Amino acid sequence: MPSAEQEILGIDQGTTNTKVLRVNAAGEVIGRSSQPLDVCYPQPAWVEQDPLALWQSIQAALETCLADADPARIAAVAVTNQRESVVLWERASGQPLGPCVVWQCRRSAAFCQELQARGLEPLLHQRTGLTIDPLFSASKMRWLLDHTPNGNSRAANSELCLGTVDSWVLWNLTGGKVHRCDMTNASRTQLFNLHTLDWDEELLALFGIPAAALPTVHCSDALFGETIPLGRLPGGIPIAALIGDSHAALFGHAGFRHGAIKATYGTGSSLMTPMPRPILSSHGLSTTVAWAMGQAVAQAGRPARGQATYALEGNISVTGAAVQWLGQLLGLANPAQEVAQLAAQTDDAGDVYFVPAFVGLGAPHWHAAARGLITGLTRGSGPVQLARATLDSIAYQVRDVFEAMQTEAGSTLEFLLADGGASRNDQLMQFQADILGVPVLRNTSADVSALGAVYLAGLAVGAWPSLEEIAALPRGHDRFEPHMTAERRAALIAGWQQAIAQAVHTT
Repeated sequence: MPSAEQEILGIDQGTTNTKVLRVNAAGEVIGRSSQPLDVCYPQPAWVEQDPLALWQSIQAALETCLADADPARIAAVAVTNQRESVVLWERASGQPLGPCVVWQCRRSAAFCQELQARGLEPLLHQRTGLTIDPLFSASKMRWLLDHTPNGNSRAANSELCLGTVDSWVLWNLTGGKVHRCDMTNASRTQLFNLHTLDWDEELLALFGIPAAALPTVHCSDALFGETIPLGRLPGGIPIAALIGDSHAALFGHAGFRHGAIKATYGTGSSLMTPMPRPILSSHGLSTTVAWAMGQAVAQAGRPARGQATYALEGNISVTGAAVQWLGQLLGLANPAQEVAQLAAQTDDAGDVYFVPAFVGLGAPHWHAAARGLITGLTRGSGPVQLARATLDSIAYQVRDVFEAMQTEAGSTLEFLLADGGASRNDQLMQFQADILGVPVLRNTSADVSALGAVYLAGLAVGAWPSLEEIAALPRGHDRFEPHMTAERRAALIAGWQQAIAQAVHTT
């Protein structure tokens, strides 16, 4: 069991940056570093990154974070990651054979439309808890194999590795010795059966993905492998947790029980609430594995059964990215900060609504053909109103998912736990509370996802003995109470719903 002096290293590989934390046994962040990442848009609605740049950003962040650390104190490494994004690489050389196709990318939309036309959505929904959409990994994997010479045959012959970002990071941390992933990331691929908790052979055949190319699936707190020496990071350190970033945020909030709900505000946003069993949503939500615990691995390398906690999730494609877009459109030097400053100059958007459907609408609408729309403009509308409408659009989209979750869960959700970059904006959080009509509790830490992964690794190596002890760790919250009248709330929501209808109708 680690001593009180030992530390856990948390790697948070996100879409726009990579963070690394050092956390002590009291759950305190005692070291932090960050590296920015480029995102490429080679065609409309295509989004990709350089897999080698992702890995290099991790190495750079590790070096900086460990600059004043005692490497002998590191008891474990934890990894959390952007989800649904996919990498294809050569097993022998470890070299990627294409871009990292990012979760936002819609390049596989035509393939997904073919699946829908064949009437396969009910099957996929029942097996995986997911609707057919280019967001999820399987169609991205299909695209990468189709655009690699002899991709199918090489993958079937175990010459190639396909995986979500957690598996790519693990492969590199272990020097190419381990090709594994965890259940949370697997459950976002549309190839993972929620009921058997393993890859589904019929779905693999449906998408044409050879099982030989995929990672083996394990619980989120498994001992996945050991590090090789990487600069200041010693070799031989157990990699004791892999978990997708949205799931890690819920874990970081200690949202272990039914009725907890969190929203992570990032480039896009994710709402998640834990469930004791998989519930197939009829309100545009995904069913997913929240996390899987137990460490035990059954025979033949299969994951332990019966260890999964499930969740309902709503994925919103564009939230923080809309703020960045508007700032760039207005020619602002610091887009996010200056859009927030503009929005702060007014108490409302003046009946202007912005539907940021740049890549279609995600949960709970799932309308892939919808496109962005600004309504309610008058001669008096200007940058201030557009900035406020952009911030408000985040809160409206979160409310849409919150309401769907409340209906699906069959119980009243009494407050919203908030984290992520855009949650730092007080004006947005106050409007979020107002438009929901319930309090918003913003975690004061900017590292909730990374901390969630660290907590899992700590459980795996004995730094913390139980979920109760994790829940008892100190967490600061800023509380935002709703102040808006019911009449005003209803009027604003009606305007938003009309704008959504226009965005869908114009396609």
